[in-house]
Amino acid sequence: MSTFWADASLVGATLTTGLTAGLLYAFAHSVMPGLGTLGDTDSLRGFQRIDAAVANPWMGLAFLGSPVLALAALLLHLPEGGAVLLWLSIAVALIVVTLAITVTIHLPLNARVQQAAPEFPAAAALREAFESRWVRWNLARTVTSVASLVCLLVTLLLTHRAA
Repeated sequence: MSTFWADASLVGATLTTGLTAGLLYAFAHSVMPGLGTLGDTDSLRGFQRIDAAVANPWMGLAFLGSPVLALAALLLHLPEGGAVLLWLSIAVALIVVTLAITVTIHLPLNARVQQAAPEFPAAAALREAFESRWVRWNLARTVTSVASLVCLLVTLLLTHRAA
């Protein structure tokens, strides 16, 4: 029975981490570059609407499910030891870094845009204070989330080989 839960938590962690990494990757390589082609007010208005749409239960489930399920997988795989624990530990650490960047950098920046909506007074100044920092740190959390996904995939391969 414990093997089922260990495997299920690992699969769930991999799935939710993959969903999160995909979202952050899409922002890095399509959403923000696309918004970057717009004028200040239109760019901020577009971001505000996308941010509001992202704040939904399904995205919350994936984003918060990732650290919870990865930690559960780590704890449930403790008896195995070895490389599985190493890769799971690295994955959990990277997921925590992704979450920390989101909470300390992105959520406050997003809140500033939300508070200025819908009129966006001083749009140029707001965009100046927001966009480059948001994009730079999103690239960092894209790297950490994709790296955590790779670690979880390696863990899946290792557990499959051991079976």
